Amino acid sequence: MSTRGKRPVPFAMAGAIVLAFTLLPATQRAIRAQEPAATAPSSLTLEQQEAFLLKAKIVRTRGASKGVTNTLRATLSDGAVTHDASIQTIDEFMTEFKSNRGTEFNFRDTWRYNVAAYRLDRLLELDMIPPSVERIYQSKPGAFTWWVDDVIMDEGERLKTKVTAPNTASWNEQMWHVRLFDQLIYNVDRNLGNLLIDKNWTIWMIDHSRAFRLFDKIKTPANLSKIDRKVYERLKALDQDKLKTAMQDYLTAPEIRALIARRNEIVSILDKQGSAALFDRAPRSAR
Repeated sequence: MSTRGKRPVPFAMAGAIVLAFTLLPATQRAIRAQEPAATAPSSLTLEQQEAFLLKAKIVRTRGASKGVTNTLRATLSDGAVTHDASIQTIDEFMTEFKSNRGTEFNFRDTWRYNVAAYRLDRLLELDMIPPSVERIYQSKPGAFTWWVDDVIMDEGERLKTKVTAPNTASWNEQMWHVRLFDQLIYNVDRNLGNLLIDKNWTIWMIDHSRAFRLFDKIKTPANLSKIDRKVYERLKALDQDKLKTAMQDYLTAPEIRALIARRNEIVSILDKQGSAALFDRAPRSAR
């Protein structure tokens, strides 16, 4: 081949070019090593989930498939973790509210109760409510709540398809706590769609925006059956100061007093049942 008119590449320059191409993959690997590694959302602690909900960037939002409180489903990311959350900003008060369940006076529907329910769950260590924190969305305060992973159905779908939990004892223990918790917070809107079931058959309680009513008496005493021994001790240990500290900005003083009164009634009913009302719950990994 004729090389007329072409200048040969100096040996040193050619070597440099070869070396540069040889080092390129290693350089790229070094750069990637400095980038934050992706983190599995399931590996985060509750405190880390709360911090993520507070600070992660909102990537996109869309309407949630169920619910009547204009809840949004949002995808959040902090660069290392990407996960969904629900956003609720509803905060309504009506002196009289009529529905197919009847008429309720001094009706309140507020995102604040989602945060309060989560904080109460932590005080009792029920581990049945996903993390929920206060955060501003479109200039309005609201509740950002961790989107429950690996949901296979809700309780409504389970009953419709007549599916039975693989571990009946564990299922019953969880349902005893669901019923007790709803009596404690005077939840007037527990429906089958906001009891979620994940792949491990863990029940998750969501959407408590219509709870914490001002009634001193529980709504359905017959729903109280059994309670985990340790949860029972933490329930008895609740007092005005603990609740005031945990619920500041989310429950009013009258709401806290009503909660304490209902707690007293629940404890009284369980005390009358004695040791028959207590059980020892297995760790979540063994349920």
